[in-house]
Amino acid sequence: MKVEKVINNNLVRSRDESGREILVMGCGLGYKKSVDDEIEMEKIEKIYTMKDRAGYQQLEEILSKVPLECIQITNEIVEYAKISLGRRLSDSIYLTLCDHISFALERTRNGIRIRNALLMEIRRFYYHEYEIGLEALRLIRKHTGIELPEDEAGFIAFHLVNADMDGIGIGQTQEMMKMIQNIINIVKYHYNIELNENSIHYERFVTHLKFFLKRVFSGQELEDGDLHFFLMIRSQYKKAYACVLKVYDYIQKEYHLTLTNDEMMYLTVHIHRVTTE
Repeated sequence: MKVEKVINNNLVRSRDESGREILVMGCGLGYKKSVDDEIEMEKIEKIYTMKDRAGYQQLEEILSKVPLECIQITNEIVEYAKISLGRRLSDSIYLTLCDHISFALERTRNGIRIRNALLMEIRRFYYHEYEIGLEALRLIRKHTGIELPEDEAGFIAFHLVNADMDGIGIGQTQEMMKMIQNIINIVKYHYNIELNENSIHYERFVTHLKFFLKRVFSGQELEDGDLHFFLMIRSQYKKAYACVLKVYDYIQKEYHLTLTNDEMMYLTVHIHRVTTE
């Protein structure tokens, strides 16, 4: 692997075996290096790949400006998040998270604190990502000695959520959180009960809503299956299905979206479970 361009002492541009452009990061990797010099493999800490040229340019610009320590922290957080979540994350997370952490550290050094207005919603609906955000704060404190506020755990969690959504933008992620809360309110008002937010059925219901809304926003709704089974569920769980019709009415009126029978069937089952535990 050869140097195609030296970005700074710790970052160079190169190409992999297939000729795809990559960014290679490592402490001192670009020091006194020139074009076509061999890259010292033992110094490589991270190889970045992006889907398009615009992504490369943005990532190169960010990584060339932020301290190496910040890049290393970002890499550690992302690798931890991938293992903890057990899911693929978009490569864009390195760009967005590194930029955010760098700015958060700068703000904190200057005594500026930004309140996270969505912290409560993130903590409720994306608790796993929020826990990773708290771990990220511990890693940042370990490497820099700087104590970031809990609000930043929410911001980091939000970046992870967005990176896991495969094409769902930040604005839509915010909209989805609002929709989840509204759907939960519809269920509570329909049954005139408070839901046990610590129960396994509530957790499964919220998880179902997140993936359900992701499918709806991306146009990848479940295809209708066995009509007989849908009619059986509708008949067996009449109160839950009546609640689903209210949810359907809300989604159709507010977002002009329709739901398949299978989507309504699964919602019916989850609503029945979360309200009868």
